[in-house]
Amino acid sequence: MLEKLGQDALIIWATIDPIGTMALFTGLTAHLSAENRRRTAYKTVLYAGAVLLGSIVIGQLILNAMGIRLASFQLGGGIILFLFGLKMIFGADTPSPRQEPEHDIAVFPLAIPATATPGAILAVILLTDNHVHPIPVQIGTALITIAILGVTLLLLLMSTRIIKVIGVSGASILTRVMGMILAAFSVELAMNALGIGQWISPPQ
Repeated sequence: MLEKLGQDALIIWATIDPIGTMALFTGLTAHLSAENRRRTAYKTVLYAGAVLLGSIVIGQLILNAMGIRLASFQLGGGIILFLFGLKMIFGADTPSPRQEPEHDIAVFPLAIPATATPGAILAVILLTDNHVHPIPVQIGTALITIAILGVTLLLLLMSTRIIKVIGVSGASILTRVMGMILAAFSVELAMNALGIGQWISPPQ
């Protein structure tokens, strides 16, 4: 169980990508006052948490209602996570999404899709599959998600100082490393969905 939760922590960290979110947050909130930056950070994590925890609770119920088999979702999710990992590895360092007047950046793009990324939503649903994992393990995964969101909040609140220490290049390197881990996990998902995982045995 501990090994599984440790793997979950790495996967959820990679898909939420707190470092990348922090870098984006720093750029998008540079013009705000300190109080508005704090308010935006709290709202970002609150909205993202609602989406991710909601996905854990009802995500699989929706899949079952739509008649989507887990293997199909695993394969599709693996492909999407792989593309998401590639985007983290080769993506631009300074994204600049368009904003509309009076638009709440805490909702878009900070909460969705920067924090509650499509990859994170897929990951939490797959990692809490009711047919594979018992309730205690699913609760553990949910707590890990909350903990990583808590770390994300701390990073957002301290974003200006952290970026000054590690630099934009440091944040870029960390994001790309997490992208490589995510790409590797997505390949595992696809192999398991296709039933070819057992064909590949580790070297003795």
